[in-house]
Amino acid sequence: MTQLKRDADHLWLQACVAQSLQQALMDLETACTNFFANRAKYPRFKSRKRTPHSMRFPQCVMVVDDTTISVPKIGLVRAVIHRPLQGVVKGATVKQDATGAWWVVFVCHIERPDVAPTCDRPVGIDVGLESFTTLHTGVKVKPPKFYRRGEKKLKRLARKLSRATKGSANRRKAKQRLACAHQRIRNQRADWLHKHALEIIQQFDTVCIETLNVKGLARTKLAKSFSDAALSTFMQMLHDKAEWHGRRVVKVGRFYASSKTCHRCHEKTILTLSDRVWTCGTCSTIHDRDINAAINILDEGIRLVAAGMSETQNAAGDAVRPASAGGRR
Repeated sequence: MTQLKRDADHLWLQACVAQSLQQALMDLETACTNFFANRAKYPRFKSRKRTPHSMRFPQCVMVVDDTTISVPKIGLVRAVIHRPLQGVVKGATVKQDATGAWWVVFVCHIERPDVAPTCDRPVGIDVGLESFTTLHTGVKVKPPKFYRRGEKKLKRLARKLSRATKGSANRRKAKQRLACAHQRIRNQRADWLHKHALEIIQQFDTVCIETLNVKGLARTKLAKSFSDAALSTFMQMLHDKAEWHGRRVVKVGRFYASSKTCHRCHEKTILTLSDRVWTCGTCSTIHDRDINAAINILDEGIRLVAAGMSETQNAAGDAVRPASAGGRR
């Protein structure tokens, strides 16, 4: 890198912070290591025209006041700081999104007290498309479907973009309008998921939830609905907020037959996807499919907690219910 800076064809590298260039080399080394270890494809060339612009600063980026930040080699920059920083700033990333807006993301180190998780208020949650979350108490929350609501507008903006002449100013404006529409849907979805996950974490201290093969579901005919629901993002938010508030998230394996197992007699019944309400042939109990699944997930989660298994140990779905409790498929 030092020799490239002295080269006449690469003098523009001197205008960049040395640490940001080092971060780019570290990313390249990681990509090559993953390639030779058969964990990823060969690194692709990052074009300045197509790749989103971003650069990392391990240090020296600081907040001057409520409306100004200081960036190395750039100086003072006006910014909208939506909340004060907490802890010790360890670095920052400056990036540009598809709408053209620039963001500064700070990485802060915050000391949190170690709190032993409790199991006084557990909850079992079944996630899906009919009901986004179904609690074992019977509370159901409908999915917001932000993409479905804005799909008509997105199609109209996409048609205008495809009709515009390539390289023209109208095409650039149409592209930005389409990006803004997508950004609005992403913001709405993220805001709703954050609030819903926080509400669950504040009410309960142990959250039992079933793991899902989201990548596999994204290849089905309901791929658009699963992508709109963002179930994987919701589970990640639950885990992060639980760790922040000293709660526990217990993941039940996705092969556990929670929907077709009666939570009273533990007898299994063959069900189809359209069977939302079914009757147990052994004890004649009428079950709501989602509520029954949430109750079974709660029982299995409490069993895992009692057995001393962590959520990381059970993330692969290898938990086994004892034979006396009805077994599992």
